[in-house]
Amino acid sequence: YVERFNRTCRTEVLDLYLFNNLVQGRRITEEWLTIYNTERPHKTLNNMTPNEYKTLR
Repeated sequence: YVERFNRTCRTEVLDLYLFNNLVQGRRITEEWLTIYNTERPHKTLNNMTPNEYKTLR
């Protein structure tokens, strides 16, 4: 799971942006991570978001 996350993070954030400074890099990464955990369905979670899956437990 970690390898998949790392690949996704690289292709959707790190390869798409040229950060001017560390603050900008952190901001963009935090925004992406919020979307990744709240809006984006994951195959391994039966196409639910992590937040949706968390409420089932």
